[in-house]
Amino acid sequence: MIIITTILAYFAVLWILSRFVTRKSSNEVFFRAERKSPWYMVAFGMIGASISGVSFVSVPGMPVHINMYYLQMCLGFILGYFAIAFILLPIYYKLNLTTIYSYLQQRLGMKAYKTGAWFFLLSKMTRAAVSFYVVCMLLHQFVFEAQGIPFFVTVIGLVALIWMYTHRGGVKTLVWTDTFQTIFLFGALILIIINVTDALGMTLGEATNTIRESTYSQVFLFDDWLSKQNFWKQFLSGMFVVIVMTGLDQDMMQKNLTCKTLREAQKDMCTYGFFFIPANLLFLVLGVLLIMLTQQQGLQLPANTDDLLPMYAATGKLGTTVTVLFTIGIVAACFSSADSALTALTTSFCVDIKERPHDEGLRRKAHLGICVVFAVFILLFRAVNSTNIIDAIYTLCSYTYGPLLGLFAFGLFTHRQPTDHYVPFIAIASPVACYLLDILTTHFTGYTFGYELLMLNGLLTFLGLWVFSKRQQTKDK
Repeated sequence: MIIITTILAYFAVLWILSRFVTRKSSNEVFFRAERKSPWYMVAFGMIGASISGVSFVSVPGMPVHINMYYLQMCLGFILGYFAIAFILLPIYYKLNLTTIYSYLQQRLGMKAYKTGAWFFLLSKMTRAAVSFYVVCMLLHQFVFEAQGIPFFVTVIGLVALIWMYTHRGGVKTLVWTDTFQTIFLFGALILIIINVTDALGMTLGEATNTIRESTYSQVFLFDDWLSKQNFWKQFLSGMFVVIVMTGLDQDMMQKNLTCKTLREAQKDMCTYGFFFIPANLLFLVLGVLLIMLTQQQGLQLPANTDDLLPMYAATGKLGTTVTVLFTIGIVAACFSSADSALTALTTSFCVDIKERPHDEGLRRKAHLGICVVFAVFILLFRAVNSTNIIDAIYTLCSYTYGPLLGLFAFGLFTHRQPTDHYVPFIAIASPVACYLLDILTTHFTGYTFGYELLMLNGLLTFLGLWVFSKRQQTKDK
């Protein structure tokens, strides 16, 4: 009961904060926060918003099989954030965009615009729902089920709580609530690390030295070119993953576009990029400590590494305090990402699909409708109840970002105009071709594509647009 009380108290604070910062409700406030957000608040809040509930439980389990190689990708993230700051943000601010896909309309045409928006809507809804489903399952299994609360009530209740504190202020609310949630997320994470260190019978200094000497703390892998964890694969993939999944994603860019000036938005993006490494390092450190605790207690590591943190934190093995901290941390992580996803989906639907950015009635109905669809998606995943299906959905979503990369790259780095009515077919054909290529390559060579498939997908889209295009006239440039 104490955990349910904690969650309700947490959301009460979020709701009060949302009412305090949003004294009036309008589309300008909901979509753009009136372009008055302090850049340092956006940067700090974005750290928490980028860490979903799935990441909260998955990243600590990574050292079991791949040590700390994930940090290689995080290093690539920094270059990606700089590319966004100095290539994409100047364009978005120059054109005074509400949604980033409006750029595709101005540069490539209406079909390209709608294609980019629909790819975003479908992939973001699916990815956000799957991420939230995993968290709902955890909270239901370890908290609500014991109280006799059905799963569908858990889902509807949690989604309704998000709607309550976002339906008025939208992105303006999120700039402040994300800051609040980031504080709670990392506060809970640090306190859990301290508790695990105490359970090991170590001081923080002793734990630091032990982690440094552990084989699980290896960061770099240069010698195995076939491994997915090879440094250059991870580093370059990290750069492109950030460019696509942040710079070309309305969800991640909407808050950045609320800064007062381009220069402030660039400071926000660069600052956020640097802090992403220590943020993830904390999760990996926790993972190594938990591995050490498991070995010390003579227990077996879970077959699914995602269960490593919940095995201790959610079951009470480290005491009620850690269980409460874990609940707060995972709630803060999953809701700071889900609330921004629902707000971005509402924005893109109203502005890109319906093309009615000033219709407040449509915005209110769309936000409620998207929350309902979001809950339905989660319940459908529960009905299927297959991890293989969920993995397939995640893989499918990763394919959808490739066409966005190709569309934006073609617009930015060429002076050609594609044949507009061919664009949707090219955007669909590219991921299909990548899928077939991956199957054939695996069958004949044994090589399996990793994150580099994103770059290949974008390249095929780019080449397809080039084939079905002509050079712009000078007056059109």
